[in-house]
Amino acid sequence: MNTAVPTLRIRSYDAAVQFYVESLGFRIDWEWRHEPGFPVFMQLSRGLLRLYLTQHEEDCAMPGLVYLYVPDVDAWQAEMLGQGVVAEEAPADQPWGNRQMMLRDPDGNGLCICAVLED
Repeated sequence: MNTAVPTLRIRSYDAAVQFYVESLGFRIDWEWRHEPGFPVFMQLSRGLLRLYLTQHEEDCAMPGLVYLYVPDVDAWQAEMLGQGVVAEEAPADQPWGNRQMMLRDPDGNGLCICAVLED
């Protein structure tokens, strides 16, 4: 398997689950903790997209930025609006060949939702 899975640091498990799972439609694949009540490291997925979320400070700095490539940015925006999530920047065509929008999770991590523009 050749793939990369971006990791974003979170502070609140509950806020992250509400944002990523309940609002953006990701699912929790697995969670790991050293012991009950300890910080979480977890994998989320939605289709072919995968993210790691971690509460471990040493894993990565905050805030992070991830580009998520999807087939239809506008469809994502419509779905997000239905869940009450408003993008920081609405979908727009960019000169480098993407249609993209920007949003932030509860911890300030940036999610740039992108689609490659057809020629």
